[in-house]
Amino acid sequence: MEGAAASSEGLRYAEYARVPTGAGKGQGELDRRLARTMIAVGLGVATVAFAGRYAFRLWKPLEQTITETAKRISTSSLSSYYKGGFEQKMSRREASLILGVSPSAGKTKIRTAHRRIMILNHPDKG
Repeated sequence: MEGAAASSEGLRYAEYARVPTGAGKGQGELDRRLARTMIAVGLGVATVAFAGRYAFRLWKPLEQTITETAKRISTSSLSSYYKGGFEQKMSRREASLILGVSPSAGKTKIRTAHRRIMILNHPDKG
């Protein structure tokens, strides 16, 4: 029995000790593969670095163009809102300026203006 058990153990370990096909090419082939991989990784890193450098150089003129375009955009839709400082206690005049109605407006006009501004500024909009 001991002989059968030993040969069974030997077979079990022999399965794991087998060298897969194609791996017997030697250490030289592994070194070449590793060298190719390292060169490919190095070229990839260099490509990303040069692309980043190019993007940063390109960004400077674009930043100026974007800033100038933003200044040219018409702010007529934003200019209808009250941009002044707030008083200690809100007066009727200041409230009407914020809502965009006249100080002598009626309750219904004030409510619709308030609702419009609340809907525009609500965080769940969209």
